[in-house]
Amino acid sequence: MSQSAATALAMPDADGDPAARRMLLVFNPTAGRRIGRLDAILMALRTRGWDVTLQETTGPADATRIARGVGGKFDVLAVAGGDGTLNEAANGLVHVMERAPAMAVLPFGTANVLAHEIGLGTDEARVTAAAAAGRPTQIFLGQANDRRFLLMAGVGFDAAVVAGVGAKLKRRLGKGAYVWRMLVELFSYSFPAFKVTVDGTSYVCASAIVAKGHFYGGRFVCAPEARLTDPDFQVCLFMSAGRWAVVRYAVALGLGCLHKLSDIRLLRGRDIRIEGPVGAPVQGDGDIIAYLPAAMSIVPTPISVLYPS
Repeated sequence: MSQSAATALAMPDADGDPAARRMLLVFNPTAGRRIGRLDAILMALRTRGWDVTLQETTGPADATRIARGVGGKFDVLAVAGGDGTLNEAANGLVHVMERAPAMAVLPFGTANVLAHEIGLGTDEARVTAAAAAGRPTQIFLGQANDRRFLLMAGVGFDAAVVAGVGAKLKRRLGKGAYVWRMLVELFSYSFPAFKVTVDGTSYVCASAIVAKGHFYGGRFVCAPEARLTDPDFQVCLFMSAGRWAVVRYAVALGLGCLHKLSDIRLLRGRDIRIEGPVGAPVQGDGDIIAYLPAAMSIVPTPISVLYPS
């Protein structure tokens, strides 16, 4: 977002609210079970003086298409959906860059990791306030082959779990869909090895998470030093393979001590290459975004996201 747009966002009117601005609110009608909140948020935004245009997504990648067309037309692109919809919108914004509006997060999804990462949470009043008068903050995206990601990209067991969770199952079970698929994969996944090269140094591991943010799957900490505002990754390597290793990692993640395990290796880097079974899936922000081999890097130009003030 340009400096002039950032200044305009922060400019109050006589009542202390932002002057009337243009917002495109894109919503995914299939996201989670919170879409009923949309009317209340919409009314609150208009009460605060925003001119809000609604646009519904109709299928995969539609949010990307919509975001690519917002340059210069709107001051804020508000995205109501899960992390996958936010990922799609971010992939569209990188194509308009200097003319791109700030992105507001309306967390209606299953895990809402981005909302937790920026300190937003899911409280309706806080979400509305951030969309209407949040603090524009520059964040750096990651890129896996040709697709960008906001939070993390992973290979190995977690990618196999994500690949097995369909949209219908996720709508029906929510987070339970991932728990169910994890149990299925525990007894069917073959646990191949992966070669992960971080800034020229190679490691062999059972799974890997290349993180831009420190949360995973909600508010569980995977990469404690990763931050969206930093132009690098924290890479989490899971060195042990097998179903009992997965169970141990899952328990440690839930207890907040994953990073303390002796067979977890944490590295910082900017240029990542991952090799393994050709065609193995790469999950990014909860969806499959690429297939091996994969090259990952930092997108040099950041996008603007509205953090809570």
